[in-house]
Amino acid sequence: MTMPAIFDREARRRRRDRAQPDYAEHDFLRAAMLDGLNERLAAVTRPFRHVLDLGCFDGSFPAPPGAKIARLDPGFAFARAAGSVQGDEDRLPFADRSFDLVVSAGVLDQIDDLPGALALIRRVLRPDGMFLGAFVGGGSLPRLRASLRQAEAERPAARLHPQVDVRSAGDLLMRAGFTLPVADTETLDVRYRDFGRLVGDLRGMAASNMLAERRPIGRTTLGAAAAAFAGMADPDGRTTEQFNLVFLTGWAPDPSQPAPARRGSATASLADALRPRPTD
Repeated sequence: MTMPAIFDREARRRRRDRAQPDYAEHDFLRAAMLDGLNERLAAVTRPFRHVLDLGCFDGSFPAPPGAKIARLDPGFAFARAAGSVQGDEDRLPFADRSFDLVVSAGVLDQIDDLPGALALIRRVLRPDGMFLGAFVGGGSLPRLRASLRQAEAERPAARLHPQVDVRSAGDLLMRAGFTLPVADTETLDVRYRDFGRLVGDLRGMAASNMLAERRPIGRTTLGAAAAAFAGMADPDGRTTEQFNLVFLTGWAPDPSQPAPARRGSATASLADALRPRPTD
């Protein structure tokens, strides 16, 4: 049975091609993600020789010292500008065990089959290879969502993408077969002077509506949403929007990795540890 598509792949490619020329003016979310990934990578002392930048945008993720880096992007314009392969994250064109590090910033929330994409990432990693990922997660854009709900109260339409929360993201890492999985989140607040600037940023970072089932939004609805957004402004006239960035860390299985103790191998009793001790 074929599952219905959530996203329109062709629309996604068009959005990315449209965003590519001016992407540097709207790349603050991915820049924050890359800062977080680089911080996590800096804590790892082992070298990486073959790296995959999955969803590379402008190719701004730097290769670790001495490493060869391959890049993939679903958009033609980004792929051409970065000298990368064009392809989808859930249809990887790489052989199993090709890389010892895969990084992905800002794209995994825009694909139909996130569990399948994570499984493919694990497959292209060599044993004890590392995965670092980041994307916009659950609870993001609350004021934009509220503005659209208010503007379309009588006939609401799907305008924003489904979001994965940090707990579900951690579960997906384990389901995909990663060991030592970690999922955590960081919040980024951005203050906007008006609704148009927020919409412009979403378009500029190739994150506007690419749902498979979408319908046009009229000027009247846009005006109502803009007014609702302005009504949430702080005293200085700016509205604070929230982005929750989910970060993922996982490792491809390898016998050298720490393993949980065998069930029943404990040498101390929890009941004994909790039993009150006599006082002198």
